[in-house]
Amino acid sequence: MKRIFLFLATNIAILVVISIVLAVLGINSQGGAGSLLAYSAVVGFTGSIISLLMSKFIAKQSVGAEVIDTPRTEEEAWLLNTVEAQARQWNLKTPEVAIYHSPEPNAFATGASRNSSLIAVSTGLLDHMTRDEVEAVLAHEMAHVGNGDMVTLTLIQGVVNTFVVFLSRIIANLIARNKGTYFLVSVVFQILFGFLASLIVMWFSRQREYRADAGAAKLVGAPKMISALQRLKGNPVDLPEEMNAMGIAGDTRDSLLSTHPSLDNRIARLKSL
Repeated sequence: MKRIFLFLATNIAILVVISIVLAVLGINSQGGAGSLLAYSAVVGFTGSIISLLMSKFIAKQSVGAEVIDTPRTEEEAWLLNTVEAQARQWNLKTPEVAIYHSPEPNAFATGASRNSSLIAVSTGLLDHMTRDEVEAVLAHEMAHVGNGDMVTLTLIQGVVNTFVVFLSRIIANLIARNKGTYFLVSVVFQILFGFLASLIVMWFSRQREYRADAGAAKLVGAPKMISALQRLKGNPVDLPEEMNAMGIAGDTRDSLLSTHPSLDNRIARLKSL
């Protein structure tokens, strides 16, 4: 129920902000190409940017992550010290470190900027992995933070969204003969272009996983990262669907629409380094 509420609240907030921005700027989709492009950019980027700005809050609420402010156990102290040491190697402010309750081993990183980020690990990860393997997972997530993957993915999503909206309406203007037809044609082409755009976004998402694996290997050594990925094989993904791209395991099917490469491909890539 909480996830449904957060999803609806986020989308309502996005629609409200879009409406306000368009009204203030006096932009609509019925003007010339310049006005339409501006309209498309507002629609395309607003949702992505709001999601990025709210990402830490939404992630914490979605999985019930508990941020470690003062370590209560030796394990929590080790987690904080390990992330702090890795952040220093990236010359970054130490991310918030959190634990969430789930029997499945997973971890994710999110945040609006490289110096305002969150790294969270599941209790299943801590229970089923060795310290070396957990260190490698933390290094993988720190590589996401250090590479600025969250911001970059947001910008890419915003750009493709812009062109999806823009091109669908351009084609609708060329084909449609009345407002009813215009709406129908624009929706059909927005769905079509949206699907094609998702292929671009998913391709980048898979590449960033390879980069994060390589960053972790550089930080803690390839054998530790390979061992951690092997440990993840055969475990189901436990994160909410909208957060799958954040997790270290994520969607591991070999598909053009997968957010992650298969674990076997990631292991093979690491072995070739």
